[in-house]
Amino acid sequence: MSGKIKVAIIGLGFGMEFIPIYQAYPGTEVFAICRRNKDELEKTGKRFGIERLFTDWKDLLDIDEIDAIHVVSPIMDHAPMTIASLEAGKHCACTVPMGTSIEDLKAIVKAKNRSKKVFMMMETAVYTREFLYVKEMADSGRLGRIQFLRGSHMQDMGLEGWPEYWLGFPPMWYGTHAVSPLIALAGSIAESVVCHGSGSISKELASRYGSPFAVETAVFKLRDSNIIAEATRSLYETVRQYRESLDIYGDRLSFEWEQIQGENPVLFEGGEDARRIEIPDTDRLLPEEIKKFTRREKIEDDTHVSFIQGAGHGGSHPHMVHEYISAIMEERDSAIDALAAANWTAAGICAHQSAMKGGERIRIPDFKKS
Repeated sequence: MSGKIKVAIIGLGFGMEFIPIYQAYPGTEVFAICRRNKDELEKTGKRFGIERLFTDWKDLLDIDEIDAIHVVSPIMDHAPMTIASLEAGKHCACTVPMGTSIEDLKAIVKAKNRSKKVFMMMETAVYTREFLYVKEMADSGRLGRIQFLRGSHMQDMGLEGWPEYWLGFPPMWYGTHAVSPLIALAGSIAESVVCHGSGSISKELASRYGSPFAVETAVFKLRDSNIIAEATRSLYETVRQYRESLDIYGDRLSFEWEQIQGENPVLFEGGEDARRIEIPDTDRLLPEEIKKFTRREKIEDDTHVSFIQGAGHGGSHPHMVHEYISAIMEERDSAIDALAAANWTAAGICAHQSAMKGGERIRIPDFKKS
């Protein structure tokens, strides 16, 4: 591509974290930002020096100067915004999950194939310090043969402040943080799933999506692999400190996520040998201009007393931007292209179906055939 890649960001809650990363990335410009709340939109524009402000995301689609769109909107908007962006000839990155139905996922795969543009699901879990550390061990052979994988995402979203659409949300519909690292480390795709629901949530919460379970635990069969992967997800009425975890067991080394935040993970080195380890930063993998975003940075300005940017989700944010923009510049598919994203998301959707059917095995669609 010639000239700067011009990016538009839709959604400025979590999406605000990405503005300074794109602004610092070589050859990239934040051309426009979009948020429904006009007052907050204008504050964000002033803070980051962005003049093109939009309250209606559809207005972005006809702007020829925009090369790429980054969707960071409420979950139910992901599929329609992604499809519309691709059909408008824009590259599209979208936060997780890719969609909430198998039909959504198939439609995005088709839109991506028709458009021949880059699509990337911005899954934080496969760019955290911990994941990249474990992946390096797996790729180098230090772990030996992988024998078992386990992940979890436990979070109490019954606290005040969450948007209405989250109330009663089926746990595995938002399962990619727990599921994707397992599938990625196995170097496979999820082929089928058996999932069981456990416990119960209030009738009021359960009535919203018809999902009664407090916890869902899924076991995935991976294609052409003898490895089984297990993932657990909870959203409501289950007491637990926030946790997105990854455990991996090999025949040479094994790794377990920390039990409590700040403890550090454990490396098992054979027999009864075990030690806590400090996970190194991952800035060495990034261009110089965005290395700092693997660490938290406090900013003070005249619109907000303080604003913390960067380093969210285990330092993953600059890695995702780097992969997305690199794929556009190099005219290749992203590391989390539509097929991978559809499989990781469908794994959770099908897991919930299995739980609702009492643990029936559900086959996960092959999106190459969609």
